[in-house]
Amino acid sequence: MKIYVDADASPAKDIVISVAKVFTIRVVLVKSINHFSHDEEMEGVETVYVDTGADAADYRIMQLAEKGDLIITQDYGLASLGLGKGCLVLHHKGFAYTNKNIDQLLQTRHLSAKARRSGQRTKGPKPYTDEDRQKFRDLLEKTIQYKVEKGSNDD
Repeated sequence: MKIYVDADASPAKDIVISVAKVFTIRVVLVKSINHFSHDEEMEGVETVYVDTGADAADYRIMQLAEKGDLIITQDYGLASLGLGKGCLVLHHKGFAYTNKNIDQLLQTRHLSAKARRSGQRTKGPKPYTDEDRQKFRDLLEKTIQYKVEKGSNDD
C-alpha cells in the first residue's frame, strides 16, 4: 500500500508523512510544478510534479494509484475516481469518502457550482482547525491499522 496526497492545497501533508513513517508506508505527494521545491525529500516520501492544468494532479494520481492504496484529497471528483479504482479515500477534515456518500457530495458540489455560475455567492471552506487535524490523524491511523490488520492482499 502507498499513500497518495493531492498535495497542492492539502493542509494535512505533515500529518500524513508522520503517521506513514510510523507504519513504514511510502507517501507520494503529487503537486503542480508551480510548487516546485529544492528541499531534500524525506525518507519514504516521493514528490511527483505535474503540469499546471486544473486536474493534472488528479489524473497523475489515478495513473499511479492501485487498488488498495490510500488517497488523501479534498477533491470530490478525484475521490469518486479513487473509489471506483478500489482505493481508500480520505478527506483532510477527517472523513472517509465511501460509495454511500460520494453521490451526495458530488451533487452538493454541482449545485454550488451552478449557484456560483448564476451569480449567487456561496460559502468557502471553513478554516482548518486543530480539531480537524486531530480528527484526520485519528481517522488516518485507524484506516491504516485496519488495512494492516486486514492484510494488504485482502483488498
